[in-house]
Amino acid sequence: MTLPTLTKSALERIGEITAKQENEKKFLRVAILGGGCSGFQYDLKLDDKLVDEDIKILEENQKIIAVTDETSLPFLENAQIDFVRELGASYFKVVNP
Repeated sequence: MTLPTLTKSALERIGEITAKQENEKKFLRVAILGGGCSGFQYDLKLDDKLVDEDIKILEENQKIIAVTDETSLPFLENAQIDFVRELGASYFKVVNP
């Protein structure tokens, strides 16, 4: 199973957000939920509590950057998480083959 990857832009944005937080132990949680056009949708949010089922997507210098859960992992295989900055919006985007 190939874990999803994070682009440089996504890593920078996560760093910017967590640096502004009082608790710098926050990380990006990526999950798949029911709903959306294809029957699934991505749920990306900051979190600071790990649970036993969490799978670390990326950890650097003993700091957790992103996690997912065991149920979502097969749907995220080979995916890339990016952060896009456009004129009218900025957002995390999951590119999933």
